Amino acid sequence: MSVAELSVAFFLQMFVILAACRLAGWIVTKFFKQPQVIGEMIAGVVLGPSLLGLLLPDVQAALFPPASKPILFVISQFGIGLFMFIVGMGFKADHFKSNSKAAFAISASGISAPFLIAILITPFLLQMPGLFNHGVTSLQATLFLGACIAITAFPVLARILHEKNLSHTKVGTLTLSSAAIDDAGAWCVLALVLASLGEGPGVAIKAIAGASAFVAVMIFLGPKLLAPLAKIVERDGQVSPAILSIVLMVFVLSAWSMDYVGMHAVFGGFILGVVMPRGKMTDDVKKTLEPIAVTFLVPIFFTYSGLNTQLNIVNNMALVTIAAGILLASVLAKAGACYLAARACGQDNRTALSVGTLMNARGLTELIIINIGLQRGIIGPALFSMLVVMAIVTTLITSPVFDLIQNWGKKKAPLLAATESDPKFD
Repeated sequence: MSVAELSVAFFLQMFVILAACRLAGWIVTKFFKQPQVIGEMIAGVVLGPSLLGLLLPDVQAALFPPASKPILFVISQFGIGLFMFIVGMGFKADHFKSNSKAAFAISASGISAPFLIAILITPFLLQMPGLFNHGVTSLQATLFLGACIAITAFPVLARILHEKNLSHTKVGTLTLSSAAIDDAGAWCVLALVLASLGEGPGVAIKAIAGASAFVAVMIFLGPKLLAPLAKIVERDGQVSPAILSIVLMVFVLSAWSMDYVGMHAVFGGFILGVVMPRGKMTDDVKKTLEPIAVTFLVPIFFTYSGLNTQLNIVNNMALVTIAAGILLASVLAKAGACYLAARACGQDNRTALSVGTLMNARGLTELIIINIGLQRGIIGPALFSMLVVMAIVTTLITSPVFDLIQNWGKKKAPLLAATESDPKFD
């Protein structure tokens, strides 16, 4: 395709992507009381070969020609990096301060059990052709699958809790704290897997050393270097185009740095967001960037994921059984371990069940990880598709199961009434 033809195709693709994601989001929000992001995840799969390509293959091929996929890939990586930058700006350190012992125990259980499951099932999956790519070692496969099962959709979880006015309740704060620690551990494991890929130890050393240096510089020097910008914003009462340009330049430089050393742009975006000075600058930058990132760029990421999701290749009983087994094992390992840990820490049954249910949501974060795995040649299309299903299903069931737990035993003290001052929370 010529450049002109790609340009024409891109604008039509964007219309279809935005329309499909908005429609699917409206349907799941209106009729199923699900977050908008659930509909966008489903819309991405619908536009791919799994449904549109199956029902109208000529239309799907014309709408998303192979030559256009690199363009969608680059924009989706920029979009998801920007989104994680926004998520980082919303990260609150005070979630770690309250009831930290329970949060660490829950997150440790939510990581340990999935990795134990991964150790048990990975040898079997490696024997099935096409699930993991040739050259991936047993250790790399185990670590990657463990990270996929262990991850919690921190952004989706935060949105669900916010929509239900639970962010500052006992269950909300405890779950957010646990999820933040949990995801940090899972991302570190993924970083190790990415660092181990490539030719020779030099690649791994470059990735680990580069990422460590980046994190150290951002944590210790980032706030000081960014503080003058925050002071200018506080003085002027607004984020000027010049300040916004500087922030975006720092963002793309951070994303480039992580890509350059062999990691991923999302690491750079998220870490930068975490160290951004809190106050008017962060609030205004979020208000400026979030609408375009959430409504325009993130749907491209979902669609690109959907274009790589081929549910039709999971076409025999053996693969279907594996997909169901991965889903069941993931739910039992994650939700079950977090529930038991919460109970062991003295939480009541309803709170523990709620924490386990919420921690089981994987959503967007899971899609980021498995897209990285597909991009870096760790997994094949079949396992990618299975993990997409796992991400969607575990996120889809979170809200209704949580509501059932909320409504269970209404004669008891309502869960919403248990705030951070609850004796069990301290």
